[in-house]
Amino acid sequence: MKMFMLKALFLAALMFVSVLFGMQQANEGIHRMKGFHDGDFKSALTINETNEGEVQASVLGNDVSSHDLQKKREKLEEMKAYNFFSSLGKSVSEGISELTEKSVAIITNLITGK
Repeated sequence: MKMFMLKALFLAALMFVSVLFGMQQANEGIHRMKGFHDGDFKSALTINETNEGEVQASVLGNDVSSHDLQKKREKLEEMKAYNFFSSLGKSVSEGISELTEKSVAIITNLITGK
């Protein structure tokens, strides 16, 4: 069992490193394909700290501030919108969880003979 776990952890670590290496290679390939350095080419998420200590973030070139997020949160709380699909998903997941728990309990009782 120890060898299996060791092999599984090794393979997971190898896959993780391979994914990171592939992402780096893809990034370099994009830059090589362009053929020149473009200052307007921005990453998806940039975080800058100003001299006053404030942190500024931008996602896909759009500036984001904590005030914007707070306003959106307040607006959503005011709306108290009812999402049918969200409530349906919650009820389905609760039903599946209960079914799984009962199935495991029944199988356990059959195996132990209680």
